[in-house]
Amino acid sequence: MEENKNIAAEETPAVEAPKAVLNASVAPENFDWDAFENEDVYGGDKSEIAAKYDQTLSKVVENEVIEGVVSSISKREVIVNIGYKSEGVIMAPEFRYNPDLKVGDKVEVLVENTEDRKGQLVLSHKKARQLRSWDQVNAAFNNNEIVKGYVKTRTKGGMIVDVFGVEAFLPGSQIDIKPIRDYDQFVDTTMDFKIVKINQEFRNIVVSHKALIEAELEQQKSEIIGKLEKGQVLEGTVKNITSYGVFVDLGGVDGLIHITDLSWGRINHPEEVVALDQKINVVILDFDETKKRIALGLKQLTQHPWDALDANLKVGDKVTGKVVLIADYGAFVEIEPGVEGLIHVSEMSWSPRLRIAQDFLKVGDEVEAQILTLDREEKKMSLGIKQLYPNPWESIREKYPVGSQHTATVRNITNFGVFAELEEGVEGLVHISDLSWNKIKHPSEMVASGDSIEVVILDFDEANHKLSLGHKQLLPNPWDEIEAKYSVGTVVEGTVAAVTDKGATITLEPEVEAFCFNKELVKADGTMPVAGEKLEVKVTDIKRNTKKITVSHAKTYVAAVEEKAERPVSEADLTKKAVKKINSNIEKTTLGDIDALAALKASLAKGE
Repeated sequence: MEENKNIAAEETPAVEAPKAVLNASVAPENFDWDAFENEDVYGGDKSEIAAKYDQTLSKVVENEVIEGVVSSISKREVIVNIGYKSEGVIMAPEFRYNPDLKVGDKVEVLVENTEDRKGQLVLSHKKARQLRSWDQVNAAFNNNEIVKGYVKTRTKGGMIVDVFGVEAFLPGSQIDIKPIRDYDQFVDTTMDFKIVKINQEFRNIVVSHKALIEAELEQQKSEIIGKLEKGQVLEGTVKNITSYGVFVDLGGVDGLIHITDLSWGRINHPEEVVALDQKINVVILDFDETKKRIALGLKQLTQHPWDALDANLKVGDKVTGKVVLIADYGAFVEIEPGVEGLIHVSEMSWSPRLRIAQDFLKVGDEVEAQILTLDREEKKMSLGIKQLYPNPWESIREKYPVGSQHTATVRNITNFGVFAELEEGVEGLVHISDLSWNKIKHPSEMVASGDSIEVVILDFDEANHKLSLGHKQLLPNPWDEIEAKYSVGTVVEGTVAAVTDKGATITLEPEVEAFCFNKELVKADGTMPVAGEKLEVKVTDIKRNTKKITVSHAKTYVAAVEEKAERPVSEADLTKKAVKKINSNIEKTTLGDIDALAALKASLAKGE
């Protein structure tokens, strides 16, 4: 039988062995990969088989956004099935904005490559979000929707938030309704936001988390303000402190305590009274339901210091206090917390000289003063310091009689004179004309502020607290000697100090000068002298009251001629003068005769 079979096999034409087919019954090691590559497989062409297989898969186009299903999640990557022949792998950080992502969730992905070098489907969730993010942002903004965002990092003035794959700015003031001191606590967190502003041209987005909280609190505010009453006392928490006041959280609604309502006493900053997060009782002073504004008070919970002021305190009493404020016109002194009095600068010293309060006091000084006025209804008080000391002007004539000599201190210098202080509160004026017997242009030529100067009392004006002083009166008057030395008609030698259009100043001796007018300045040879030249001059006038001396140079040489002309003529001189005249007449006649004879002779000669 076996032989028949073999014979039959040899006679029967050879038939090709069945080709390997890709199915589950063929072991991988027996699969004919060469035949598969040559598309020589059972069941038809490879292309036909591939076409049939492709029909069972999703149609995938590169750079297209499609929807997929999360099939697996790990710390590093997320596997997404889009119904293609292979699944796509997406890095986990692309889903960090959505910490609630789980297997089975549908997500949008962008097909970057259907098959890379490793045969892997390449997908991107981030790029898919970016392609559709701007439309989603605009839709959320227009519909006033709440969106989720991932806080990526901190930046100047706020935070950077990832919303729909687009970066948005979260201002620091929009994180919460209360001030945030530490921004870093929000980094790498996911929060709900409301898109509050979009710049379409530059594609800038601003989001707010505070807006969501405010929306929730708005209803609470309306309910709280609706229950408020003026004078009502509530407990609150200090939420924020500014230079002008304190914001207090009343449990969903804020109120402001202005700095003037924090304390009856004067304070420089609210931090002197309250601290952040401190719980305090406040009173409702006023509120506006429309604007949701509430004015609070803290000092109103205590009695006004003026109401508790000693009832026996009266004008004339002495009080002690602390300087709390200084102005040019005076100083405010707190004699009890919340009770102040003003010491005007005019009440600080008996001195009539105008000064500023800073010359006498400074903030923080402890001072004693006398009450000058007291108005309990208006809560005003004026104080004085100088009243604690005797008024030196009440006994001025006894202490400083006219003609008495004293040493004073120069306190002020003006164009018209010097103010000198004899003692605290007593000043007098030394007029410029009473400073020196010689003429001076300005008092600063003789004294400086702070110098000691000898003075004599000239006159009083007690009503106006004015005192006239003199300094030159203590010195001999040099004009007594000048008048005697340079009397009218005296001829002296001087030096030309300066020449002007009108004449020249002649120095007779140090600090003694005279003036010579141009017509009196001409020298005997007709020339004019120059500065520095020495000249003899004759005193023609001297005026004590104006301290002026007038001289003449011309009169020094004209005087000799005039003196010669005024001498009497002797008889001998008259005889000599007459003889000289006769001789002159004889000489003239003889010459005339000679001329006449010569003319006659010439005439006769012509006639011949």
